[in-house]
Amino acid sequence: MLLGGIAAAAIGVFTYLQRTEPPWWARIWYPLNYQAIVRGHARHYRLSPALLAAVIEQESKFRANARSSTGAIGLMQLQPDTAKGIAIHTGGSKFVLSDLGDPEINVRYGSWYLRHLLDKYHDERLALAAYNAGQANVDEWRRKGLDIQFSETRAYVSRVERLKGIYRRAYASELGLAP
Repeated sequence: MLLGGIAAAAIGVFTYLQRTEPPWWARIWYPLNYQAIVRGHARHYRLSPALLAAVIEQESKFRANARSSTGAIGLMQLQPDTAKGIAIHTGGSKFVLSDLGDPEINVRYGSWYLRHLLDKYHDERLALAAYNAGQANVDEWRRKGLDIQFSETRAYVSRVERLKGIYRRAYASELGLAP
């Protein structure tokens, strides 16, 4: 009986913490690695550092060596062809695939790409959808007057938006945000 009461209380506390996500609790579940890189590229590319951190968390859980089954690489899970195009657009003359494992380069390319999508779509949700599902899909949906058509992409956008709020609250000072 006593153990059951203790277990119920523990579950209640855990559930409360998961729902309210106080900053100290969020820091346990959502790391913020590469703070200087995130802050620097967010500033340079006029991005919310909380948004940039949220994309990295969703894409790779801040693991620089992350690789997806579709071939995406690094913190921001960039496809090699996309990264090669970004390298050319940003003044690079020689793209090397191994560069995507370098957090500095990966986040620089991913930040440039995210800024490009935000400038193109003028809407954070659509930019995130394009980051996840590709510009061709988002362009087609817009042409047809449709909202995001892939359930996985809708979930991705919602998750990144939620994570952005978590990073904003949990790491305001580290990200250079006003409290």
